[in-house]
Amino acid sequence: MNLTIAIAQINSTVGGLDENTRKICSFIVTAKKMGADIVVFPELAITGYHPKDLLTKPGFIKKNICCLEEIRKVSEGICVITGFVDAVASSDCSFKDIKLYNAAAIIYNGEIIETCHKTHLPNYDIFDEKRYFTRAEKPCVFRFRGVTIGVNICEDVWFEDVCMFQRSKGAEVIINLSASPFNVGKIKQRVNVLSQRAIENGVYLVYVNLVGGQDDLVFDGGSSVINTKGEVEFEAPCFVEKLFLHTLGCEQPLLQSLSEVEEIYYALLLALKDYVVKNGFMKVILGLSGGIDSALTAVLCVDALGRENVIGVSMPSHITSKESKEDAYMLTQNLGIVYKEIPIERIFKRYLQALETVFAGTVENVAEENIQARIRGNLLMALSNKFGYLVVTTGNKSELAVGYATLYGDMAGGLALISDVPKTWVYRLAEYINHAAGCTRIPSRIILKEPSAELREGQKDTDSLPPYPVLDLILKSYIEENKSVKEIIAKGYDQKLVQEIIWQVDHNEYKRKQSPPGIKVTTKAFGTGRRMPITNRYSDL
Repeated sequence: MNLTIAIAQINSTVGGLDENTRKICSFIVTAKKMGADIVVFPELAITGYHPKDLLTKPGFIKKNICCLEEIRKVSEGICVITGFVDAVASSDCSFKDIKLYNAAAIIYNGEIIETCHKTHLPNYDIFDEKRYFTRAEKPCVFRFRGVTIGVNICEDVWFEDVCMFQRSKGAEVIINLSASPFNVGKIKQRVNVLSQRAIENGVYLVYVNLVGGQDDLVFDGGSSVINTKGEVEFEAPCFVEKLFLHTLGCEQPLLQSLSEVEEIYYALLLALKDYVVKNGFMKVILGLSGGIDSALTAVLCVDALGRENVIGVSMPSHITSKESKEDAYMLTQNLGIVYKEIPIERIFKRYLQALETVFAGTVENVAEENIQARIRGNLLMALSNKFGYLVVTTGNKSELAVGYATLYGDMAGGLALISDVPKTWVYRLAEYINHAAGCTRIPSRIILKEPSAELREGQKDTDSLPPYPVLDLILKSYIEENKSVKEIIAKGYDQKLVQEIIWQVDHNEYKRKQSPPGIKVTTKAFGTGRRMPITNRYSDL
């Protein structure tokens, strides 16, 4: 089959209609120079994914449709397939009566020759497309240069019916426009689904996915072409924005698959960079405790943004060990980032003096401990306000799950970068980073030391939590696998321990609701995909 397709794996910005359109037009011009017959863009390429309640604004919808006019102007001699929001009115009616569709426009020689609507609207986890869009009446098929082509959108390829209908109408090639967000294991899962659809229908399957970060989501790209035997004929590198050219039937060398830890590493880098750049920040700042969470976060910031754009702040108290202070400083030297030290002991004493009367007769407890964390959060936010830095928090998923974090303290900031990374994965990422660099970017002592919040003398994480390998497996069962307490205990875990952990997860929802957005890398993150009430009498214990 002599059909050459340009795969435009682009990074769109939600709401950036003009800049997205300029990028699309630029890619079209390049695709024509490369000799492509068709150039394909991802789902909702014009608007970015997901626009959410921007879709309720008439001006946004109108502007998105106007952007198609700009794209039409550069479509001479090439077929362009791009995602956009289609608006269909049954009669002369108000905006609230207009039906919106998650759509793909097929444009050739300045004309829209077909408009395809999405059939399967996902409404689970982070998806709520039924809130905004109407389901397609029937799947789309068109003819181009003697080839019958079916076009569908993202979720449509995860079900059998759409591709089967398109094949029944003669489709030889099926093109899928996607904005499929990343989580560990998703890349391999997608390829399996695409291969299955190709085999079932005996068609070529061209898959074009969005790449880039959008708030708590990151899109990995990973666009591909599957032949009629279900074999991967072409695959684009993940986490890279680029235009790729492929002629159907011509195999290209396949890339080496990323390991799970590499997937997470590159996903976090892309998500962080896009969050910072797309929201207009220049630099980031974070607190350095001398522990592994802040060390990992610092490395990710450097690798995503460059060392010149990262500021590390050590804020030692009378509790902070000499080793922790040394480790924090050594980390900054290894990374080449700006190092600031602001001791908090004097500030802490002033707090205690101010509270002395109202605290009289009470026993020292977590209240005094958390004052230290809140002083640090306050200082970082002051530096953020003064210099325009984005504060990146350093808490991991294990801590956030059980509430082992201080509200308005170490949780204070603009982005919780590793809040969906379990503690055991924090260690794996740290080891990967050092191994990949061939040197100890993260000092060995940081990796080997026993974790501690250092808010009281001799404190260790294990004073309050079980060992992290045990904790993370229980948390994964409850949060990601949605297992009941009984089912988790049946795996062989101690009943009292499981009940205590689940109680902590359930009763710390109020903290998580006030956390900065984090980056989803697991199948179930604390964010838009997990919507639990704060006021809640139900218990599975």
